[in-house]
Amino acid sequence: MSMVAVVFKIYPKDGEFDKTVAELKAKFSPAGMQTEEIGFGIKMIKALFKFNDAENSSSQIEDKIRKLECVSEVEVYEESLL
Repeated sequence: MSMVAVVFKIYPKDGEFDKTVAELKAKFSPAGMQTEEIGFGIKMIKALFKFNDAENSSSQIEDKIRKLECVSEVEVYEESLL
């Protein structure tokens, strides 16, 4: 059993940025979050999650994030063992 750190790139739907940030904080409590402007006023969220690999996986977390109505796209940006 190892601890894993995963950073997801999360792309909110148009006009849903603040709602996406609020829902991520409320439902998932990420270890860290930062925003990045892509261009033309479009913003993306990088969210860090730390978890025990025996209890969870990055694909399970990704699927849960993807189910949020305010999220357009999710991708794993970085993943490593701690």
